[in-house]
Formats: sequence, structure tokens, C-alpha cells
Amino acid sequence: MGVLKMANENKSAWSQSIPVKEQVHIMGRLMKYALPYKKQFIGAIVGAAGLAGMNILLPFILQEYMDKYLQNKSATVSIIIGVGSLYALGTIIKALSQFVQSFAFQMGAERGLEDARRALFTKLEKLGMRYFDQTPAGSIVSRVTNDTGALADFWNVWLTIIVGLFSIISSFVVMLKWAPKVALMVLAFLPILLFAVWYYNHYSSRVYRHMREKLSELNTKLNESIEGIAIIQQFRQEKRISDEFEATNEEYLRSRRAMIRTNSLLLGSMINLLYSLALVAVLAAFGLMSMHSFVEAGMVYAFTTYVANFFNPMTNMMDNLTFLQDGVVAGSRMFRILDNTEYAPKQNDGASETITNGKIEFKHVSFAYDGVHKILNDISFVANPGETVALVGHTGSGKSSIINVMMRFYEFGEGQILIDDKDIRDYPMAELRKKLGLVLQDSFMFYGDVASNIRLFNEDITDEQVQHAAEFVQADQFIEKLPNKYHAKVIEGGSQFSSGERQLISFARTVVTDPKVLVLDEATANIDTETETLIQDGLHKLRQGRTTIAIAHRLSTIRDANLILVLDAGRIVERGTHDELIAQRGRYYDMYELQTGAATLN
Repeated sequence: MGVLKMANENKSAWSQSIPVKEQVHIMGRLMKYALPYKKQFIGAIVGAAGLAGMNILLPFILQEYMDKYLQNKSATVSIIIGVGSLYALGTIIKALSQFVQSFAFQMGAERGLEDARRALFTKLEKLGMRYFDQTPAGSIVSRVTNDTGALADFWNVWLTIIVGLFSIISSFVVMLKWAPKVALMVLAFLPILLFAVWYYNHYSSRVYRHMREKLSELNTKLNESIEGIAIIQQFRQEKRISDEFEATNEEYLRSRRAMIRTNSLLLGSMINLLYSLALVAVLAAFGLMSMHSFVEAGMVYAFTTYVANFFNPMTNMMDNLTFLQDGVVAGSRMFRILDNTEYAPKQNDGASETITNGKIEFKHVSFAYDGVHKILNDISFVANPGETVALVGHTGSGKSSIINVMMRFYEFGEGQILIDDKDIRDYPMAELRKKLGLVLQDSFMFYGDVASNIRLFNEDITDEQVQHAAEFVQADQFIEKLPNKYHAKVIEGGSQFSSGERQLISFARTVVTDPKVLVLDEATANIDTETETLIQDGLHKLRQGRTTIAIAHRLSTIRDANLILVLDAGRIVERGTHDELIAQRGRYYDMYELQTGAATLN
């Protein structure tokens, strides 16, 4: 009832049970990652067969010893030593078989897991920005780490099943040969067991989907809290964030409780009950047989051992069904990414053009992030080689969207974007990334050192080029003061640097690639006035001979632009040079007066 109530409270698709047909399909797809390592799995099966053989042979050795020697008191020292040695040898072979099947299978499983994680990460790099706009980072991290990690246990389930089947079949065959009626009586418990398996499979998939969803939400909350810790502390949001995390954590605990309750009821306890009942039935049957004929003690011992070998693997298999369900749910979440078609924009087949001059032209371009509500409407302009075109406007006017479609982060809808009078889709993506240099408002830095963050781990860029680029944008003034200078360590996000210093490194990162087109997305917004003054001369030199598309935060920085476009609600409402727009006394004039007036007051 608790599980059903929980499912009714959450109508998410992830809290619904997975149909059997879909589960089989998911398992089939997961198995494809194991196929390249079939040699390891075959080796594991051979080991499992050897283990099953020893499980049959060892009780038989003791049964023969008990009935033929102990019962008749005819065991000699040599017989005792011989039987002991034989049993010890069988035990050693059994241990070796266990090692082979366990090691080989787990290594195959780990390699398959590695391939699955690699495929998932590779797919994420191919997805377009729209996917990452719509999917929380914590959820993605959960699928790449937690969900793929569940696959190792998922594949180990199949090892348990293989070992279990060998043991069950071999034990039953021997029991059937020795006492057919008693063996069939043991087999009568199997339908009850199969029903328990079916019911557990149907019931637990819903629990596991809900649990995985809550774990994903927990990772999302954690990721958000870590990334936003400065804002959380600044605005005293600790209690709210803590309460939200606690609420999500409590929901995860409830889903775990439902899983534990389900497993406790339907797994080991159920098998142990059936085993105990079967053992009672077997002993009762032999007791009745002993009233009419002689029953050897060794055979009773061996038979009860085989009954244990018949049921014990079922306990292991049932216990591992938790991992089977976990793996199926994890696989379904992984395939949600692998089957996602929200790819980054594609270039035309055979795209092989080369950017030579850097002329940029938009012809009646329209664009909508969701494919319905247009963010850009009929955008047209030309940026000739060496010219600077500045984009200005209020937040949400469409400035960054122009950059996004030009950089091919998103596919535009109507119109054309041309570079050197050729469709932007006719250029290989590598050519666009090489010739279009982008500097964003927020600069991200990677683990490593300053030099690696400027060259972005491109070993073709020399140390001299790195230093020259830093000097060009005045970044050398603070880099030279660092311990180890260009080899100073950079921690996550470059948090030991100021926003202005990070932005200077970002400028150097762009300069070092020597792009034909320079794209500045409010690149100086986070830089203080003094630092901005330092790099203006460098930017002026950088723009020489290059086409520049710049989103301007401070209008004073684009007074020398060849063309200024004023946007509002995704449309160009004014265009011209700084002087021309001032003379029009329109929106640009109002924005400029507002900024210069505020500067005067300050």
C-alpha cells in the first residue's frame, strides 16, 4: 500500500512501472555493450560449470564415504587420507572455478560499463545547447555516474543466474536419479517461486524508477548548492536550501524504504521459507520411506545438501533481482540520452569551404529556441572584412541569440547566414571553431595551469605564442606576479582569480588562435574600468584586419564601430554609426544619455 500511495503522489513517468516488453528491450540493448567481451563471459560460464560439477561431486564423495566405510566401520587410515585428499582436491578445484568465473565475468562487465559510459559521454558532446538548456546539470551527472555504475551489478546478475541454473539443474538431475518422487516433490515448490519472481519484477520496477528519479533530483540540488554557494551565503539562503535538500533527501529515503520493504518481503525471506518447507517435506518423505525400507544416512545427507544447492542459488538470484531492476531503470535513463535527437546543428554534406576574408552577412534570419516563439525576426545586416558591428539593446532583445546562431550553437529557422558570401553550413565545424573566436561574458577555466588554459591543451601552440597572447591583452601584468607565473595552478573554475583576471585569460585564449572573426558577447561587462582601459588598446589592435561582432554593455566601448544595430524584441529597430544614431535621438540616444548621465553623476 505504501508503494502504491507513493506512486499515486508522483505522476511522473519515472514513477510508473516498466512494461515487461520494454524491460526485455532495454536488457537486449544493454547486452550489446557486453558482446565485445564475450571471451571473458565464456570463460566465466566454463568456471560456473566447473563450480556446479564440484557442488555435485563433493556431497557424493561424503555420501559414498559415509555409506560404504563409516557405516560398516571399514575405513582404514589410507581410505581416510584418500577420501580427505580427494575432498581437499575437489575443494581447491571449486575455489579455482569460483575465481575464474568471478574474475572473468566481472572484468567483462567492467569493460562493458566503461564502453557504456564512454558512449554516453560522447553522445553528450554531440547534443545541442537546447538539450543542456532544458536538462539540469545534476541530472546529467547522475546518469553518467550513478546510472552507468549500476550496470556492473546488472551484468553480475547474469553471472548469478548462470551459476544458479547450473547448480539447480545439476542438483535436480541427481535428486531425480536417486529419489524421483522426492525430487518431484521439491520441484513442486518452483511455481510458487516463479510467481514470486514475476510479482517482484512487476512491483519493484516502479519503486526503482521512483528511487532513481529522486536520486537524480538529489544530485541536482547538490550541484546547484555547490555552484551557487557564494550567492546562498551572501543572501542568507542557507535555511531555505537546507530545507529543500532535506525535503528531497526525505523523499529519497521514503523511496529507499519502499525498496527495502519490497526486497525484505519478496527476496531472501521468501526463498528461505520455501527451502525450509521443502526440507521438511524431504525429511518427512525419507522418514516414511524408512518405515518400509532401509534408507542410507549418507544419501539423506547428500540429498539434503542437493536441496540446499537447489534453493540457495535461488536466494542469490532473487537477492540480485534488485540489481536487475536497478540496471533496467538505469539503462532506461541512459537510453533517454542516447536516443535524444537534440543534436548540435549539422553542416551540409561535403562541407569543405575555408574562411579567408571573414565577411559576415545575415539575410532575413528568424529563430526560435522552442521552434514556435520567435526570438529573432527578419534580422539582416552585413559586416565586411575588418569592420566592427556592435549589437546593443535591453535584456531579451535578441543580442546573444544572434551570436548563438552565428556560432552554430543553435539551428536558425528562416533566412541565410553567409560567411564570405557562402552558406555557413558549407563550412566544416572545425573551420568555424578555428576562424571564429568567441569571448563570453563569463569565462570558464579548467583544472591545470594558466598556460594550459590559454592554449586550451592544444600542444601545437607554443609557450612563446601563449606569452605573446597574454602580453597582447595586458594579462601578463598579473600573470608575471603569480607563483610559477604561466605554470601557476588553476583550481576548478579559476576561483582564485578575479572575474577581470579570468576574462583577460579568456581574451588571451581567443587571441592565441588568431581568428578571422572576433565575437565578443559583452566580454568587458565583468571587467573593472581600470582593467578595461588596459585591454582597449589590445582589443583595438586585435580588431585590425578582423571582422568583429560585439555585444556592447558599455556603449562608450563601441563608439568607433562601423555599424551599430539596436535591437528590441528580436528586431533591428535602429542602425547606423554612433554619430548617426545620436543624431536620430532614438533609443540608442536614450541609452547613451542614460549611461553617460549616470557616469557624470558618479
